[in-house]
Amino acid sequence: MPTNRRQPHRSTRNSVPAIPSPSEDEVRVAARKTLGFEKSETAISGTGQTTTFRMLGFTGSNSNLKPDGWYLPKSPIFPAIVLETKAGDTTLTSRDINQTLKYGKVLEQKYKNWIGILYNGEDIQVYKNGELLEDEKVLHNKEHYLGLFEENRIDSQRIYNITKRINNLLHFEFGVKNLKHRMIFTACALVAKRYGAVFHPDMSFNVFTASIIDTLKKSYENELRQNTKLGLLLETYNSIQVNTKENQKAIANFAALISEIADDLNSRYWRGEDVMAIFFNEFNSHKIKGEQGEGQVFTPDHITSLMYRILEVNQEDKVLDAACGSGSFLVKAMCNMIKEAGGPDTDKATEIKQNQLYGVEWDPEIYALACANMLIHKDGKTNLYQGDSRSPEVSKWIREKGITKVLMNPPFETRAGCVDIVLNVLNSVPKGAMCGFILPDKKLEKKVKTKVERMLRRHTLQKIIKLPEETFPQNVSTSIFIFKAGFPQNDANVFACRIEKDGLVTVKNQGRQDLHNKWHDIEEHWVDVIRRQSSDRASDGIKWIKPSPECISYPIDEKQVVLRESDFAKTVLDYLMFEEGVDADELGKEFLERVMYSGVVDNSDAGIIIKPENNEHA
Repeated sequence: MPTNRRQPHRSTRNSVPAIPSPSEDEVRVAARKTLGFEKSETAISGTGQTTTFRMLGFTGSNSNLKPDGWYLPKSPIFPAIVLETKAGDTTLTSRDINQTLKYGKVLEQKYKNWIGILYNGEDIQVYKNGELLEDEKVLHNKEHYLGLFEENRIDSQRIYNITKRINNLLHFEFGVKNLKHRMIFTACALVAKRYGAVFHPDMSFNVFTASIIDTLKKSYENELRQNTKLGLLLETYNSIQVNTKENQKAIANFAALISEIADDLNSRYWRGEDVMAIFFNEFNSHKIKGEQGEGQVFTPDHITSLMYRILEVNQEDKVLDAACGSGSFLVKAMCNMIKEAGGPDTDKATEIKQNQLYGVEWDPEIYALACANMLIHKDGKTNLYQGDSRSPEVSKWIREKGITKVLMNPPFETRAGCVDIVLNVLNSVPKGAMCGFILPDKKLEKKVKTKVERMLRRHTLQKIIKLPEETFPQNVSTSIFIFKAGFPQNDANVFACRIEKDGLVTVKNQGRQDLHNKWHDIEEHWVDVIRRQSSDRASDGIKWIKPSPECISYPIDEKQVVLRESDFAKTVLDYLMFEEGVDADELGKEFLERVMYSGVVDNSDAGIIIKPENNEHA
């Protein structure tokens, strides 16, 4: 078969010999490794040039075709994958495309869904049920392609309903009165379930607890040698007081509900939703008077997604959240980075989990929640530091990590040292690191002028994105502040814009949710505006401001006060009536009755018209 081979490069004495392009055999071998086309109990899988579709169990006129690779699940409800390879110096032609599509037609004898891959070691074309996927530019592990057919099965409403039942069980049947303890008890059970614990409805409480403890220990046994603070998770779980040891029905119900949520958190369907935030919203909405948990604010999922995108985080970044709470930003970053890398079964996914996600949290119990949150999503090595993000110790820890992106929502309270945390992080990350902080408007202006001066002398504030007023509870007015570390502000102006609405609605006891699916389009618009730093819509409120220690927030336009002659007349009349002792309300009521009930009513096409009665003696 003729190919489009280039002529071999003729070297001269001073030239560097050209690196030969991989042969088709070499491309096929490399593709097999990347795709993971190995023997499996659940699928027929392999590569080669001599195996026909007929030999793989297919019939028909095209069954004599010989694919270069195949992944054929034994159950036809799962998608099949077929591979066509070419040598590295071969251009992918329409003939090659047609060949790949013919393979797909053969697969349709048994499979509803299929993926066809045409690959020459560099260029790639991927077809999903015959349709070209324009965004597929790199060869991934087969799990990535299988995931293209999976819908997101994380049903927030379902998890809220289950969580409400869990909360009631823990509160009223188990007697766990502390909000954080209810969350930690639930999270530890989820971690255990995700790592293989088996819960039976007839288990005694002691056996149930022992199963959780044993599985927890095994889930981070290796990491504990490098980060002893991980032991706080188990310590906190063991400290929780439970008063239901003899209530077999409550134990069975709790185990069943945990199993339901664990099934929904299958990593193939997970898209980075912070389940801990759902737990907190539900548990917090039912806390009893005086119960702990007040003041704890979890970053909404749609805002973590927006920040990830506007800071242009990618699979090569090292991400830090130095006030990580339950780990919302780290969970979102893990999901998106792994998706970009080709799925959870790739070597890069392991690298991301082990060496590219870092968090700091001061509160020991919230730190335990963050550990659980990462472990629920099978983080291989939780790089979480329990400590004060304002301290030299945390600064030293951050400096050792080579951080490239920071995603943070520091505690808003002044007593928590919000500005000190921001300054310490900026001073600790490498020069050029991009850092995004959610802060209350005016937070960098109140009583911190000297600190802001130091901040701008060493770092550049590039963008301010004003968030909707209802983003956080009590309508705290907030913005995203984006800094570039290590470069002084000098005379650089700051791009600022205002997101007035996010399309979410408030659901009683369940926080704000995207019930009408508006956020996707809103996010796309704002990612584009923020990257271009321009917009055609006046309502986007784009401004360019010159920051200073006295003014470092989005400037809200003052509403103009307009005085009319009628306003003056009303004020004068009100004063005269006051002087004469006339009751303005009574006078207004009497005047209205005279006009409405003593006048002439004209019901015309223009509507109902009331005219005062023409009575000279009235």
